[in-house]
Amino acid sequence: MTGTAEVAIISGSASDAKITDKVRRVLDENNVPYDAQIISAHRDPDKLDAYIKTSSAKIFIAIAGLSAALPGVIASKTDKPVIGVPVSGTLNGLDALLAIAQMPKGVPVACVGVDNGENAAWLAIRILKLVNK
Repeated sequence: MTGTAEVAIISGSASDAKITDKVRRVLDENNVPYDAQIISAHRDPDKLDAYIKTSSAKIFIAIAGLSAALPGVIASKTDKPVIGVPVSGTLNGLDALLAIAQMPKGVPVACVGVDNGENAAWLAIRILKLVNK
């Protein structure tokens, strides 16, 4: 989507495209500008750091499976809201869900259900309604 992004969607892998598309659909239907990137917290940490520092987005949606470190890494580098979307893979996504939900104190990440990109987008929209009053 064009314009200044209010939401940054970051997925850790191209294999997460199906979930990213769910987020995009809801944001598109509600005319919320976003930017979508594929940046791995493990393979591209410098690129991720640079993106977080330069993004004008008010909210980050981080889509991650397996070790699901991406949402936590983003939350450790910004004071903006981070919404984690665990992706099913091994253990039906339970591993990713727990990795996202069990963040240490001071590094908050909101967590939606496994593969539930739609709810991540809806939560971002609700947060934006508060921020944009």
